[in-house]
Amino acid sequence: MKIYVIHENEEWSAPLFERLTQLQLPYENWNLSTGAIHLNEPPPEGIFYNRMSASSHTRGHRFAPELTSAVLAWLERYGRTVINDSRALRLELSKVVQYAELEKEGVKTPKTIAAVGKEQLYQASEAFEGEAFITKHNRAGKGLGVQLFQSREALRAYLDSDAFEEPVDGITLLQQYIESEEPFITRCEFVGGRFIYAVRVNTSDGFELCPADACSIENLYCPVGEEPTSKFMIDPTFSEPVIERYQRVLQNNGIGIAGIECIKDKNGVLYTYDINTNTNYNSEAEAEANQFGMLEIATFLGGQLEKLMTVKAE
Repeated sequence: MKIYVIHENEEWSAPLFERLTQLQLPYENWNLSTGAIHLNEPPPEGIFYNRMSASSHTRGHRFAPELTSAVLAWLERYGRTVINDSRALRLELSKVVQYAELEKEGVKTPKTIAAVGKEQLYQASEAFEGEAFITKHNRAGKGLGVQLFQSREALRAYLDSDAFEEPVDGITLLQQYIESEEPFITRCEFVGGRFIYAVRVNTSDGFELCPADACSIENLYCPVGEEPTSKFMIDPTFSEPVIERYQRVLQNNGIGIAGIECIKDKNGVLYTYDINTNTNYNSEAEAEANQFGMLEIATFLGGQLEKLMTVKAE
């Protein structure tokens, strides 16, 4: 038996493979950017960790999530142990689903409208008259489609320009802009459904907030000559009561491993706006704090494999 890693991005998954090798755990790389499955043949025994990304289409892997959905249905049909199962994939691919699941557990999300069509988007923006708002893609990642608008007229100009990005699923979200006292968001990391740490992410350079080293922007430097501040920094003081609600959301949706992003407005009200089941980590921030997400994942997967092998041996 072994651990099977389902994904479409070799660069993002390499740090996990390194940790699995370090712990001498048997694993197999299931890159589902392309592939085929024999539905009438049983899958191998083992632990299957799904880290398929909603942004796969930006890397030329347009149908990787659809293939993953088929693979997960096959695995679940045969009763295999799947970490981040088909319910998790459904949530990964739709922010509308994420907000519905968060709200079920009393987690506050920003005011959001989902729309298809440029005219429908413009008409829907009436709900934000007199306040700033953003657009974002429903099926996204890496800040896809995120634009900030101070007026409906600015949205109209964007919709009529070549800059407008058509979402891969056709659904664009209009969302209340949450302005915090300081330019940062917090990303809470969970492994095995358990909170491991929170990372503070500086948003001064915009909305592409993926912590993977492959995506990271170089350190930000203060123009007046102060010490450089890293874009990603683990925050050991984060202990909001919402963590318990997050854990229930993950449990309700078959999610074992994820990152959940939140932000506080100027009045201290906390809003949650993203769940990422293909979570990545920043090596610089982790080295500074001596906490390592991929090591936590590898250890967790190893424990799940050991439990399965014990059950099969009985």
